[in-house]
Amino acid sequence: MSDTHATSNETEFEIDLGPADIPAPADDFEVDLGFGGDLDEPDDGLSIDLSEPEPEPDDEDAEADASDEAVLAELRETLRGQFGDWYVIHTYSGMENRVKQNLDSRVKTLGMDELIFESVVPTEEVVETRSGTRKTVTRTVLPGYVLVRMELTDASWSAVRHTPSVTGFVAHANAPVPLSLDEVEKMLAPAALAKAAALATGPKKRTRKVEVADFKVGDSVMVVNGPFSGVHATITEINANSQRLKALVEILGRETPVDLTFQQIAKV
Repeated sequence: MSDTHATSNETEFEIDLGPADIPAPADDFEVDLGFGGDLDEPDDGLSIDLSEPEPEPDDEDAEADASDEAVLAELRETLRGQFGDWYVIHTYSGMENRVKQNLDSRVKTLGMDELIFESVVPTEEVVETRSGTRKTVTRTVLPGYVLVRMELTDASWSAVRHTPSVTGFVAHANAPVPLSLDEVEKMLAPAALAKAAALATGPKKRTRKVEVADFKVGDSVMVVNGPFSGVHATITEINANSQRLKALVEILGRETPVDLTFQQIAKV
């Protein structure tokens, strides 16, 4: 009876000192200074995100995409209905437009219109960011090359080959190799889209390629404003469309990725 009584009167209690397994702190943490965007990084630690949500795609974007598809379809149909094949010729660097002018003039002078139909310097419009300012520039898609649509004969080959500043055809075993229509479409598409956008009325929603002239991945820069002002950083990623970049800065003795804008940094 005494044993039973002692057992029944025992008060059982438990002291909880917290979870047995405490996760080790993450080796790295990321500081996002709130410029939003699409530079994805794994969530492996602290993240401060002050960014504003990006706008949802609207009907105008869908209309712009449909318009671009129509332009490309028209280009494709035009290419399929043309006579001759497309060839690529080498030129001296920076002489693409001069070669086109010389060749067009030479075709008329030699009466080669029925064999050499046209020459094209493929171009594209690029939004270039320099010193924080955006500017639309037109540049050649293939520096040092010109496209020629022609019927290849000894006479037409000679007329093209002996045009000033032409160094030769793109060839295989000394035989000029014609391009496929898909290759030609890819080279001519940027100019066709730019022309259609220039002729269109109303807002133009199509986004041009954006490139950064000031910085490149691997550059060492100085943060000139914001929480990390005066700190050296190394660029690891660049997002030209949002004018932001990701860089490594030293925080508490370790390199940490941070998001910065172009205006927050300067070349060392």
